[in-house]
Amino acid sequence: MSPRVEVDRIGGCAVITLDRPEAINALGRDMIDAIAGALAQWQNDPEVRLVLFEGRGPRGFCSGGDVKAVRGLVLEGRHAEADAYFAAEYAMNGLIAHYPKPVAVLSHGVVMGGGIGIAGHCRYRFTTPNARFAMPESAIGFFCDVGVNAILARAPLHRALAFALSGVPVGAADALALGLADCVIDEARHDVVRSAIIEAAGSADIDAALTHLMQREMTPMGEAPFCAAVDRLAGIDWAILEEAVAALAAEPVTAVAAQRSPTSLVAIHQSHTASRALADVREVLALDLAFSRLLSRTPDFAEGVRAVLVDRDQSPRWSPQTVAAVASAGFASAIAALSPAGSAGT
Repeated sequence: MSPRVEVDRIGGCAVITLDRPEAINALGRDMIDAIAGALAQWQNDPEVRLVLFEGRGPRGFCSGGDVKAVRGLVLEGRHAEADAYFAAEYAMNGLIAHYPKPVAVLSHGVVMGGGIGIAGHCRYRFTTPNARFAMPESAIGFFCDVGVNAILARAPLHRALAFALSGVPVGAADALALGLADCVIDEARHDVVRSAIIEAAGSADIDAALTHLMQREMTPMGEAPFCAAVDRLAGIDWAILEEAVAALAAEPVTAVAAQRSPTSLVAIHQSHTASRALADVREVLALDLAFSRLLSRTPDFAEGVRAVLVDRDQSPRWSPQTVAAVASAGFASAIAALSPAGSAGT
């Protein structure tokens, strides 16, 4: 068990707490292995009837995978270890999504990247009004992985692609509208709701108890501003990436899309479109693994992580510098080759 993952048993509820608050609980390989190991151990344990995820620290539930560490592996030529990191993370995501027992999450603050890879695949997804959800991979030369495309595939195509391509954080109302969360609770009732989730493990019908809890604790939310803004773009041809990026660049809430890694934009567009033709989250995660092996070896991944998380100058130098140039460099065809033949967005 990792010292950065705390596991507790309270009656029939097993609680997994991400405990790396200084890094907003960024997922190191040790943390991924600890979570997967605990879940595997509890699958056939009759005393564990419910699993609850939470994150320690005031800043948020989880800021994502430890891409700084992965970048270091790539720069050292240790590609097999980088690939193994993503393989382990995606296997954990699939385990959560297909877990045979109810899994709940009580998230707050930052819920990004690999944080959505945990929280988004839980069966009962509670969050707080201060939560900020994002898949910011286009800012670091990567793509929207951790099976999030399986979740976003349930949202309208224009909303899903606007969220994925721009990488901008959205609030709790938009998380509900995008299908990333189920219930926003009053922060003042956080401890009450947490206790009620744990107590649900003793119910004869856990699913009914948690469904009732969500209905009781749901805080009315106003307009989802991100989705309202991008709904104005619903009529463009989202199958044409250049048209989508131009439309996003002209909308203030998503204008940053024009500054994202062109290689990432191509990969995000291709992977999301392909994922809509797949039947199961594990198929999406298998596609993610193929994309991760390609994207982690591109210059933009090392450069993007440097600019955002290492030097923090926020001034990445992308190569190639345009979506058109990605095609000329051959990346677009390499990315397209990973997608199942005949897939199309709907």
